Amino acid sequence: MTLSSRTLSHTFLPDTAICDDCLRELFDPTSKRYLYPYIGCPNCGPRYVLMTNLPFERKNTTMAEWEICPSCKEEYEDPQNRRYHAELNCCPDCGPNYYLTVNGERYEGEEMFRRVAELLKNGEILLMKNNGGYHLVCDAFNKEAVQVMRDKLGRPRKSFAIMVKDVEAAKEIVHLSEKEEEILLSKKRPILIAKSKSEELSSIIAPNNPDIGLMVPYTGLQHLLFHFGSPRFIVMTSANYPGEPTIHKDDQLTRLLEDFQCAVLIGEREIERSVDDTVLKVTKLGAVPFRRSRGYNNLLNITLPSSRPILTLGADLKSTITLVKDGHVIMSHHLGDTSKYGTQLKFERAVKDYLNYHGVALSDTIIGHDLHPEYFTTKFAQTLEGYRHVAVQHHKAHLASILALKNKLSEPVVGVIFDGAGYGEDGEIWGGEIFVGSVQEGFARRGHLRKASLIGGDAAATFPLQALAGFIGDFDKELLDRLQLPEPFPKALKIKEKNIRTFPTTSVGRLFDAVAALTGFHLDNSFEGEAAIGLEYLAGQSPIVEEVYPFPWTGEELDYRPLFEEMIQSRLKGTSPSVIARGFHRSLAQAVVDVITALCKEYDTNYAVLSGGVFHNSLLVSDIFDLLKGTNIEIFYDDEAPLGDNCISLGQAAILSAMNND
Repeated sequence: MTLSSRTLSHTFLPDTAICDDCLRELFDPTSKRYLYPYIGCPNCGPRYVLMTNLPFERKNTTMAEWEICPSCKEEYEDPQNRRYHAELNCCPDCGPNYYLTVNGERYEGEEMFRRVAELLKNGEILLMKNNGGYHLVCDAFNKEAVQVMRDKLGRPRKSFAIMVKDVEAAKEIVHLSEKEEEILLSKKRPILIAKSKSEELSSIIAPNNPDIGLMVPYTGLQHLLFHFGSPRFIVMTSANYPGEPTIHKDDQLTRLLEDFQCAVLIGEREIERSVDDTVLKVTKLGAVPFRRSRGYNNLLNITLPSSRPILTLGADLKSTITLVKDGHVIMSHHLGDTSKYGTQLKFERAVKDYLNYHGVALSDTIIGHDLHPEYFTTKFAQTLEGYRHVAVQHHKAHLASILALKNKLSEPVVGVIFDGAGYGEDGEIWGGEIFVGSVQEGFARRGHLRKASLIGGDAAATFPLQALAGFIGDFDKELLDRLQLPEPFPKALKIKEKNIRTFPTTSVGRLFDAVAALTGFHLDNSFEGEAAIGLEYLAGQSPIVEEVYPFPWTGEELDYRPLFEEMIQSRLKGTSPSVIARGFHRSLAQAVVDVITALCKEYDTNYAVLSGGVFHNSLLVSDIFDLLKGTNIEIFYDDEAPLGDNCISLGQAAILSAMNND
């Protein structure tokens, strides 16, 4: 069986923002869809979140239960009408609607929207059903409401995304380039991470962070909220507890309602599957997705040749899956953290959907998974009765994903892959990896960050002071005493001395944690990357580079010991933490450039790839590009591929496609 052109054109269509035509009609008093939240047309609105089967036709969506009225049917059948073959076509007479429940009272229509605006302005939190799931919403400038949200969700310091009324409102709180404004208003309508210019707002929704994540309305409902007087800046965060999937069914609300005791804005149209908001940031690498989700097309504009279907299951965090059939590549939206049971169920459902919708038999399919034996995705892969199972090393998959999207499968490159952790081919924890080679010929590990100690295993990712002990624990004891570092640093040193749960690692993610601890970040990481984000923010407070520390490339290792020796001396001399943080970023950038230039010359290539979550750091990337000016080296990137683990399944698929699959 092959994928027909019709099936391909209808495969998992992306959920896009309301179009300008529908927006004009929404506020036109003469239109039958005046103020109707479910307004849409063939050019806009949800698709993937409503599909129950392929092809994309009304009977295969959650709109099947709503019988189309004669007026809407006439539009649907008229080739001259802009709603010709609009599968979700409806109006207030024949379609679903919204209603608000507050303390047992029910509100509809304009009164509903006025009541919502009043609640938000009065500091209330409410649950609101959007196209791909529920959001928790409150006034972003209301400290008390945001703090309640933090307390209830267990997010003491992690940033909340906000929705603003329009671009003019966005420019009041963030700096926007033309490129960023274009992205903010694109059909994807992502959460854009932009540089804050509102200290008041940042202190509430994004503490210790130079950036704010914001988006503009992408549904008729959201436009109506602002139209009826809701605050111009509202927190709009997915309705889920950390790590769990976004709630998208009304019967899943019980726990949140018990915790928040809040009003609920309920949409009558069912959501088949939840989809999170896409998150993008503009760096010198271009528009880089942190999370590839709502708005993206699952069918990628690339080809991966393979004689058999390929199914790859990605990593455990920021998971995605990728299916290759007849060369066509279909990559899922962001599925989440598979350490949580709810996400595991969502993940398994996605695998089933992809195989069923595209008529792929498992017995004929090559299954790819991460090398880590304890990942849920690895264990799940082993339960699938595929043709063959192949483990793919984590960081090689990072590298291959970029090259697949750039259609550079045979191009030799230098790959610098920096992240928090990935299972290495030697059984150790990698995270600062340097490769040479190509997807077609394979990648060779050419170097790495000098090994440090991961004290306490995974706990080192939670306690930056513990990570610091893993990097400088072998330094002179008198010098360490002079630093006067608090717990858990001394305790970690004792654990290291006894070699209890202490493992070698090349993780650059832990390097960032260690430097953050040295410069004063002594909190526990309350979310992934918190210390690293704080370090970038601290570095940004030093506008010029006053210090550059040695971080030598030995030809096989990036040796961090001279780096720490001089940073420690700077700290003991009383150098400002921001100066040290800024110097660290520049020093790491110089080290990356030294590696790239040396290996590009040695292997006669002008191409390099940067991937891994560390390169979400825009200051580091900017420094690397500045230092590469005047060279002929090109850095590959693609705005379809996240630098974090969202891209792993695609990279796995690219590597498997290069193998002999007979």
